[in-house]
Amino acid sequence: MKRVLLLGGTGDALAIARRLGREHVYSLAGLGRVPGELECAVRVGGYGGVPGLAAFIGAQGIALVIDATHPYAAQMSRHAADACAQTGVPCWAIRRAAWQPQAGDDWRDAPDWRGMVDRIAPYRRPLWTLGREPLAHLDDIPLSQHWTIRCLDPHPGNERATIIDARGPFSPQGERALFAARGIDVLVSKNSGGRATEAKLAVARELRLPVVMLRRPPLPAAAREFDDTASALQALEDWLQPEQSLLNDTV
Repeated sequence: MKRVLLLGGTGDALAIARRLGREHVYSLAGLGRVPGELECAVRVGGYGGVPGLAAFIGAQGIALVIDATHPYAAQMSRHAADACAQTGVPCWAIRRAAWQPQAGDDWRDAPDWRGMVDRIAPYRRPLWTLGREPLAHLDDIPLSQHWTIRCLDPHPGNERATIIDARGPFSPQGERALFAARGIDVLVSKNSGGRATEAKLAVARELRLPVVMLRRPPLPAAAREFDDTASALQALEDWLQPEQSLLNDTV
């Protein structure tokens, strides 16, 4: 029996996890909501670095690892590649294409946290869409700014930060309403790619607002790379046959 270890936490990963039978494992870091409607096993938590992940792969008889983590989860992708190299198990990866600037966009590249803070210094009402990272800096917000931070989980914030817990996909109408209600004058984003959170970029373009874009980290090469879930699922179906197959898509 072939066993798949799917490293997830993204919409792409969840779409694949819904097609996996009970012999396979869906692995989550545990930072967001844990889905309860899956037939496959769900593992939550870390592995203890490359040695722990390699040990898990060997102990569980994993025959294929699929890295469907976020494009910015570079450490996990590196650990997956190294653990697979140690165990001789192939590693496939979903490598979601980055967003590309369009006519009318005003993107400012930033390599790291310091770069993002420097680039938003002239503005008063930034919208942060990086996840949890800004929450560690609430005490450092300049007196001239009020931050709106959108992330998955609720947080109290403070007098200079409003935290919005929300999960995509987001619509253009909803994003327009948010920008207007919060008086947003600059957007801060990861270049995550995909459609679920792309509407914010369209609204920033409409409003002629700058976008500070956190540079993508380099990711390791994988044995096979896919830029969408459909092609990854087809390859997985072919790999499992003839002994096994994916579950029917009921979503």
